[in-house]
Amino acid sequence: MIEVINVINQLSKKRPIFHSEADFQYSLAWRINEIYPSVEIRLEKRALLDNREVYFDISVSEKDRTAIIEVKYKTKDVRIKIGDEEFKLKNQGAQDQARYDFIKDILRLERALEVYPKSVGFAIFLTNDSSYWSTPKQDTDSIDKDFRIHNGRVLSGLLSWKEEASKGTINKRDKIIRLRKSYRLGWRNYSNIENRNGRFRYLTVKVADE
Repeated sequence: MIEVINVINQLSKKRPIFHSEADFQYSLAWRINEIYPSVEIRLEKRALLDNREVYFDISVSEKDRTAIIEVKYKTKDVRIKIGDEEFKLKNQGAQDQARYDFIKDILRLERALEVYPKSVGFAIFLTNDSSYWSTPKQDTDSIDKDFRIHNGRVLSGLLSWKEEASKGTINKRDKIIRLRKSYRLGWRNYSNIENRNGRFRYLTVKVADE
């Protein structure tokens, strides 16, 4: 099956920065197709999980094996021109909600493997916001302590918000997440543009039955 780390590293040489999450999603799928021309690639692949309709960002199929990929792209402010292309990234903020959503992606991939046992899942998070990968200095009382995804963190078991979390923060994100397996998080360098907030790093979580 595909080697996701290799694909991302090769993609970084051509595309050190993206306009949006959709741009990243499409570019990643295109690079997979270039490296693995024999696979079948689908974007926004429909599936049923727990009797609910869901759509996976990228589906890669080869013979009887499928790789399901979910992507996140979260940014801080960057203004730069590369060649004849201008990039204007915004400060997206809401890091606590983004962490929750990423871990929810991992949960969805776990459930997908239960429905599609010959699959493997990859949750990918690309960002130039160092608050995601940096170990918090003091996080004992943070409302999103369970959802931290910094380098070296181990995700496992039941994950939930602190009681003090506001209704606005947990709106549509109030469900406790129960992960079936444990995942040690390791961030990798993606690109380093000579610009403020120009360092991009990425996190990949592989969800598999082996």
